[in-house]
Amino acid sequence: MSWFVTNLISAFLLPPLSLLLAALVGLLIVRSYPRLGRTLLAGSFALLWLCCTPYFAESALRLLEGQIKSVDAQTQPADAIVVLGGGTYFHAPEYGTDTAGEDTLVRLRYAARLQHETGKPLLVTGGKPLGNDLSEATQMRAVLEQEFKVPVRWSEDASDNTLENARYSYQILRQAGIKRIYLVTHAWHMPRSIMAFQSAGFDVVPAPTAFTTRYQTDLLAFLPRAEALRDSKIFVHEIIGLLWYRLKS
Repeated sequence: MSWFVTNLISAFLLPPLSLLLAALVGLLIVRSYPRLGRTLLAGSFALLWLCCTPYFAESALRLLEGQIKSVDAQTQPADAIVVLGGGTYFHAPEYGTDTAGEDTLVRLRYAARLQHETGKPLLVTGGKPLGNDLSEATQMRAVLEQEFKVPVRWSEDASDNTLENARYSYQILRQAGIKRIYLVTHAWHMPRSIMAFQSAGFDVVPAPTAFTTRYQTDLLAFLPRAEALRDSKIFVHEIIGLLWYRLKS
C-alpha cells in the first residue's frame, strides 16, 4: 500500500477529522434518531476538547513512553547507530533545497551525541514518501556531516515507513555483520519502532530522545491549544500502528 493511500486512510481515523465526521453524522441523524444523534454530537465535542487539552494529550504520549528509558551506552553496548527520519522541511528558502524537518533534527542531534560518546558507525534511514527531490536519508547525512561534523557510514533511502526503515536497514547492516544496534527516534515512536526492527531481525538497544516533559502543571495545561491536538493525533496514530503490527505478526 502506497504512502499516500496509507495516510489518506489514517486521516479518517485520526483526530480531528474522525471526530468532525462523527459530529457531522450526529447532526444529520439527530431528528430521526435524537438519542443517538445527541450522543454522537456530545461525545465528539467532548473528545475533541480532550484532544486539544495539553494535560490529557501529554499524558497520552507518556503512556507510550512508560516503559521507555534513556540509554546508558556504558552498560548497554551496541555495534552501530540507526537514526530514523522524521519528516522534511520542503523547499527551505534559507537553505535553497529540501532539508531535515524539526522532528528529524531532534533525532539527529541525539544521534550525533551518541556517536561522539560511543564512536559507533551510523546509518540514516528514510526515503521519499512524498516524492520529494532529496530523500530523508540524504538530508540527514548532509546535516550530520556538514553541521554536526559526524560521519555517516550508511544511507538507506528507499523506505517510506517504519517497517521499511527496519527491513531495508537490516539488509544493509547484515552485510556488515551488524545485528545489535542503537535505535534513535522519538520516545513516543520507540515502542512501534522496536517492534518493527526486532521483526526485521535486529537486536535493539532503544536510544530514545524527545521525551514528553512539562516545566509545570498549571491552568494553561487544561486550556485547549492547537499543539495539544497534534500530540493527540500522534498518540492515536501510534496506537493504531501498534495494533496493526500485532495483527500482521
